[in-house]
Amino acid sequence: MDDQQRRAITTISTREVYRNAWMSVIEDEIVLPDGTPGIYGYVQRADFVLVIPEENGGFHLVEEYRYPIKRRSWSFPQGSAVAPTRDDEARTELAEETGLRAEELRFLGRLDNSHGLSTQSMHVFVATGLTPGETAREATEQDMRQKWVSRADFEQMILRGDVTDASSVAAYGLYQMRL
Repeated sequence: MDDQQRRAITTISTREVYRNAWMSVIEDEIVLPDGTPGIYGYVQRADFVLVIPEENGGFHLVEEYRYPIKRRSWSFPQGSAVAPTRDDEARTELAEETGLRAEELRFLGRLDNSHGLSTQSMHVFVATGLTPGETAREATEQDMRQKWVSRADFEQMILRGDVTDASSVAAYGLYQMRL
């Protein structure tokens, strides 16, 4: 059985409902396997990179105000950068947000960001051999802070609810499995 045969939902039509520079909202007219008609809305967004900057038994984190959740949030550096390759994107995001330059960058894997809501995936990297430098943060990252935490402290931050970014927690799970 191929992917087409396994598809449970048939798409009848697709229309773009909204678009801006970062995303578009799509609404599909669909038919379920039992013949029931319906609609399905989702967000199309570019994939992004997430970098785990590993050093001295711990990690460098960034914290910034996240408008959709109306509060500050700790996470691993992440974002979309216009670069020729995912490796270049990861190096760019790391340098922009933390000022760190990585001697080595290792790809851990690709994860779907929110597979029931969005087309977006993240590409997870571990950066090592870090050298400090100047940041080049975007205007929306003006309030960004950075700190190094031990691995044990990072895990406690997750358990306390200080790190609630699902992408960072998922990337850390992938990191642990790849050790």
